[in-house]
Amino acid sequence: MSKKKVRFGVIGCGLMGKEFASAVSRWCHLLDTEAEPQIVAVCDANLAAAMWFTSHFPSIRHVTKDYRGLLSLAEIDAIYCAVPHHLHAELYTAIIRAGKHLLGEKPFGIDRLANEQVLEAISERPDVVVRCSSELPFFPGGLKVYDFVRKGNVGKVIEVEAGFLHSSDLNPQKPINWKRRIATNGEYGCMGDLGMHVLHLPLRLGWKPRNVRAILSNLVEQRPEADGSLVPCETWDNATLLCEVKADSHVFPMSLSMKRIAPGHNNTWFIRVLGMEGSVEFSTKNPKELRTMLYRPGGEQAWRTEDLPYASAYPTITGNIFEFGFSDAILQMWAAFCDEVVNGPNMHQPFTCATPQEAAFTHQLFSAALESHRKGVIVNLE
Repeated sequence: MSKKKVRFGVIGCGLMGKEFASAVSRWCHLLDTEAEPQIVAVCDANLAAAMWFTSHFPSIRHVTKDYRGLLSLAEIDAIYCAVPHHLHAELYTAIIRAGKHLLGEKPFGIDRLANEQVLEAISERPDVVVRCSSELPFFPGGLKVYDFVRKGNVGKVIEVEAGFLHSSDLNPQKPINWKRRIATNGEYGCMGDLGMHVLHLPLRLGWKPRNVRAILSNLVEQRPEADGSLVPCETWDNATLLCEVKADSHVFPMSLSMKRIAPGHNNTWFIRVLGMEGSVEFSTKNPKELRTMLYRPGGEQAWRTEDLPYASAYPTITGNIFEFGFSDAILQMWAAFCDEVVNGPNMHQPFTCATPQEAAFTHQLFSAALESHRKGVIVNLE
């Protein structure tokens, strides 16, 4: 089967840019895909960061510090952009108005005003596919949770818990970086960095919080600069949000956890849904394990544990007896994006990457969470 090339430029040659490039190099891992990405250009303010790309991808023909020059290239169809949050509004709007499809990192703007600028550009170019990076729901267990709920197995929802936990900032001697400064990361702190992962599935299932009570923590107030001097660490390390969600004729609680300081968690994404007829939970802590419970009035209440096979949204060469991991989730997310670029609404499977509208709602929620924490009150969302 001949494949349609999607020619990419990468803006931001850091960790996640390399993850995308690695997924491109593994594209032969996928079976029966019509789309195939090809990296033809890279852009970074530090040209040395681009050298890793040029040494591994002979398809790259353009290397630049200036993203504007990259956007002027007719041979580029799409852009992956991974830059600090304060640059999102400027770069994302320019990418979209240049007619390039965009997969951008969350949170799609440093604040609500910046996000509104991105949405305005999207409204001007409905022909451009714009999506927000969120790979973790592409774990087979995440997709199983989604299917379990959509099939009506839960019945009346009792409560939902979702979160993303890691301990990368547990060490107070870790040097400060751009995510610890309000000027580059924004006031959302860990919410802007981790929140789209947590909310991707709940929002896709239609569970929009109507209010929020938030508790935010800045646990490490100073961190060392490169020269060893201590400077203020300005952004929130941990966030716990308790929300009310209205579904059909009733209201249920949903708790959302976004934590950079969660001892014992290297990188844990989870979701747990409890219902009157069925319950389901999955965590990347145990990526092969899905727990479900189906309950009938007067019947037994017993969790069933399923050992998950390698069953991804897009088929791969991997046998189903093997384990699914983070790199596989990245590959699946990119397969979904390229599929949508090539096939639009006729993509091969229905689960898309996070949408701009879902990203926009996170801004509404996180802005309300900041107000809730500051005032110590429940804040209603518009």
